[in-house]
Order: sequence, then structure tokens, then C-alpha cells
Amino acid sequence: MRPELSQAAALLKQNTPEAIEQAMGLLQRTVYSFSMKVCGHREDAEDTMQEVLYRSVGQLAGIEEPQALAVWLYTVTRNRCWRMRRKPAGAPAETLSLDELMPDEAELGRLLADAAASPEADALRAEQHGMLRRAVLEIPANLRMVLVLHDMEELTTEQVAQVLGLQAGTVRVRLHRARLAVRKQMQAMLDGAPVQEQPKTAGKKRPASCRELFGNLSDYLDGRVEPASCEQMRAHIEGCPACVAFLRDLSGVIERCRKMEVPCDEQVQRRLQAALTREYVRLLGAAGRQKSAAM
Repeated sequence: MRPELSQAAALLKQNTPEAIEQAMGLLQRTVYSFSMKVCGHREDAEDTMQEVLYRSVGQLAGIEEPQALAVWLYTVTRNRCWRMRRKPAGAPAETLSLDELMPDEAELGRLLADAAASPEADALRAEQHGMLRRAVLEIPANLRMVLVLHDMEELTTEQVAQVLGLQAGTVRVRLHRARLAVRKQMQAMLDGAPVQEQPKTAGKKRPASCRELFGNLSDYLDGRVEPASCEQMRAHIEGCPACVAFLRDLSGVIERCRKMEVPCDEQVQRRLQAALTREYVRLLGAAGRQKSAAM
């Protein structure tokens, strides 16, 4: 979970105008950044930020735990984004098979060559933040939502499952495929070719053992594999230069996802922050007067 949400929850408990204003700023940045990563349109993200927080301001005082605040806020924002999302012509299918995402021999060869590249080349690849944003928006929406919530917004698997109404196992499957899909999009962009034009192993599937390992790479990276299986996977990966190169590339994409931020326009943020603070203080005062009258 993003530290901003823990800070916002603590600030709201103070019930001072200054603390409330700081909390609203933190919540605004969270909602806007999440909306931009999911929908990719500034106007939609600003509208979502405004509508979600205006509708939520009366509920915030009753949410004491940061975890509950995170699940509730992302659920409301996700629902709004889902209603507003623009599905472009030629948008990818909602599901991608593991075979579609597995690298072929040509791609593994390129990864091996990249692994031997200079540090300057590695740094250049790591700076492609705009490319990463485009790649995230190119993957199927149901995979993108899981990726953004887990790797970018730092929710746990269980919290993502709550927000999306899924089983935790389904979240893990979608997360892995989302990571692989973004990696493949990034690779295609760096190679200067549309992803659909990348060489494929048409009609040829990997051995079952290879597919099983490939299908569990995210759990391996996230430390969710049983110790015995983890040792087997580590032994295979460390003995295979192509696997080492692929895992390094996938890890790099995940790390860039975790660092990606999308700032909101400062003028828009300040204007909304002031309005939300006034409304929150007004609602607190009204609630206090009702309580006094009841006594």
C-alpha cells in the first residue's frame, strides 16, 4: 500500500484544517495517478479525481484504518474508471495465453545480447518511462488493472482481490500475465516493431516443464514459491543463460512499474484541494452540531 494513504489516514484523525488539507492533497495524488495509469487520459483522470473525492469526502472521517481506506478508495476509483474507459479500435483481447507471452528463440537471443550490452545501454533502457506508460495502456484492461493496483499502487494480492472481487489465485495469474505482456510490449517498442509483428513460435509449444517454470516466474520473484520448488527453479534458472537474461529483463520491467508516477497539474490540484478541505471541515462541523443537539 502506498505510504501516502497511511499518512492521509493519520492526518484525517487530527481533525485540524491544516492536517485535513495535507490529507486531501495526498488522496488527490493517489486517485489521479491511479486513474492516469488505468485510463491514460488526463481529462478523464481529472474528472475521476474530482468526482470520486467529492462523493467520498463525507465517508472519509468514518474510515480509521489505512488498509480499509486503500481498499475503499481504489474500489470507488476503479468503478469510475471502468465506466469511463475508452476502448480504442484494435484494442487487445481481454485474455492472453501463456504461450503468446513466452519468448521464442529469436527473442531470447536478443535478450542474451542485451545482457552483454554496456552499462550506458542499460541506463538508456531504464529511462523509457513514457514508453512504459504506453506499454501499460496497450495490454488488456483486466490485466492492466491488476498490474497497476499491485505493482504501481503497492496493494497486496489480498487487497487487489477485494477491490476487484476476484479470488487471490486469479489475481496472481493475471498479475503474471500482465507483467509478461508489458515486458513484451516494451521489448517490441525498443526493437521498433509492433508487438504483433514479433517472431512467434507458431504451432510450436514449449515442453511442459518449461511452461510450468515460465508460468510461475512472478511467484518466484515475489517469494511465493514453496522452498523445495524454489530451489528447483533457481537451479534451472542459474544453469540457463537465456533464463537469467529473461528474468533480468522481467525484473527490470517490474521495478520500473513500481517506480512510475504520474503527477497532477498543480493548479488543478490546489483548486480542488482547497474545495475538498472546506467541504470536509463543513461536514465535520455539521456532524458535531448534530451530536451536540442529540445530547
